[in-house]
This record gives sequence, structure tokens and C-alpha cells, in this order.
Amino acid sequence: MWRRWGFIRQAKLMLLRFLRLRGQPDEIAKGFALGIFIGMTPTLGFQMILAVLFAMLLRENKLAAAIGVWISNPITAAFIYAAEYETGRFILDMPHLHFPGEMTLETIQHFGYELMIPMCLGSLIYGILLAAVSYALVLRMVPTLKTCRVPRWPRPFKRKLNRHDG
Repeated sequence: MWRRWGFIRQAKLMLLRFLRLRGQPDEIAKGFALGIFIGMTPTLGFQMILAVLFAMLLRENKLAAAIGVWISNPITAAFIYAAEYETGRFILDMPHLHFPGEMTLETIQHFGYELMIPMCLGSLIYGILLAAVSYALVLRMVPTLKTCRVPRWPRPFKRKLNRHDG
């Protein structure tokens, strides 16, 4: 069923879900910022679980945290991780990665170190920066958005059939 909906309808439904979040604007903004921070980490596949778990531990809005994680989705993840790696590599003054011709356990371990250390540093930098910006924006946006009324999506006209229409 969702495949028939357009991108605009999906965006509108996500906005409605965000508008209907319960809680104080501060709780929602903190939950969303937490989700953004975790979404920027290289924990692909576990981000949603981590966001909800940390939101429960910190007593922030779990749904806002889960929504924030979607900053890294299948479309944006490659760009985000590449930027994080390049930023971390630049700060640590590390050379570019070169793939080895033969994959052994030792080369995989060395490859993992050369990849993950810069990526983790870059993810911390981008995560803190974007979490702070998103917290400030969402904190100011939530009271305004709560007063907005989103009109219903127009339903297609269905003609009623009479007994004589066949």
C-alpha cells in the first residue's frame, strides 16, 4: 500500500507523526538530537536500537530519537561516512586507505584500524555539531509546529453505483 504513496505524502505523514509527539519541546528536542548524534555514528544496523535504548536511559523522547536516526539512511549513509572518514583522516594526518591485493586476517585488522579510527573521530565531530544544531532548531520549531493544522489528504472521488448502473 505504501508504494502507491508519493514522496510528498510520505513527508506529510512524517510531519504529522512529529507534530503528534507527546512531551515538552525540550524532551522532544533532546530526543531528536540524541537520534541525530547516534545516526552519525558508524553503527549501521544498530542505530535505531541504540537510539531508543539511550533515550530510555536518559529519559528522553524515544520516538523523536528514532526519527532522528534517519539522518543516515540508505541514500545519505555513503556520503556521511565518507565525509566522516575524510575529516578524521585529515585531523589525524593519516594517508588515504589503499586496499590490499590479498585479504588475510592481518590485513583486515590493519584495514579496520585505518578505517575505523578516522571514521569514529569524524563521527564524533559531525555528531556533536549536528546534534547541537538540531536541538536548537527543534526546540524552537516544536511549539510552532504544534499549533499548525495539517489539512487532510484529499481522497479520490468514488462514484457510487446504483442498481441500474450494472
